[in-house]
Amino acid sequence: MRVFTAFLEWSARHGGALLGFGVFAGVLIPPLAAATRDVVTPVVACLMTLVLLRVDFAQVVGYLKRPLLVAALLAWVMLACPVLAFAVAWVTGMDGPLGAALVIMATGCAATSSPAFARLVGLDGEISLVVAVLSTLLVPFTAPPLALGLMGIDLAISLGGLMARLGLVVGLPLLVSLAIRRAAGEARLSRYGRAVDGAVVLLVVLYGFGVMDGLQAKILAEPLWVIGGVALAFAGNFGLNLATALVMRPLAGAKVALAAGLLSGNRNMALYLAVLPAATDSRILLFFALCQFPLFLSPFLLRPVYDRLRAVGLSA
Repeated sequence: MRVFTAFLEWSARHGGALLGFGVFAGVLIPPLAAATRDVVTPVVACLMTLVLLRVDFAQVVGYLKRPLLVAALLAWVMLACPVLAFAVAWVTGMDGPLGAALVIMATGCAATSSPAFARLVGLDGEISLVVAVLSTLLVPFTAPPLALGLMGIDLAISLGGLMARLGLVVGLPLLVSLAIRRAAGEARLSRYGRAVDGAVVLLVVLYGFGVMDGLQAKILAEPLWVIGGVALAFAGNFGLNLATALVMRPLAGAKVALAAGLLSGNRNMALYLAVLPAATDSRILLFFALCQFPLFLSPFLLRPVYDRLRAVGLSA
């Protein structure tokens, strides 16, 4: 048991390198990606359980000292951003799978890694935690009506079916995490917290293997499509980041606005990859896989930008 716990804690300490390995190994080793594709859904459910297990909901409630600000952030991230992405896709003529994928990406909840990413680049981790948790709990109710109802995107699944699947992948881990928290007790959870973080890293690595299934073949068959998809993934990530920061700065100040921008750009595509049926256009699913690259790289690419903003006093 001690050896296993030590291994998990080692995984937590080397999380960055392991996550990069997971993404690129899935591309470079197609049999590995194919072998793990079918476990993406249970992996995402387990991942959500462990992430929620590490969330102190009492702490989240304590952070709700500015309810109007939190409500404004959630409304912008979960409602306004998808409409903005739809407008961009419509104006630029992106009416195919990539345009649809861009809009769906904007309907996603904030990545569960948002608080860690915010702290990594010196931004407000507290507001990132609140929005990441609440947007995850809200996404089953907001994303399906926007993607399927308002915008009419064909995902080979009904509105009710998508809401039910998202609700299951979010709700079941929430209930399991609460049951584990009650049975184990806060003291034990705190003692093994680092090991749980390591288990999260390993599950994300396994997820990274599976979501890259088919990407190498797509690169070889249509390299220009993949290049365009990667460019759109980065443009969507950084575009939502910038738009959110600009809109929120007058309301919340520069530091909170920048944190909101970072979490707005980094969306949790794992939920969609877990719940969308196999009949969904493969190019939409592949775009969600490509979104992992800006997700994992954005903190490192944007760190110099935030350092520069701090140097000139714009993120205070």
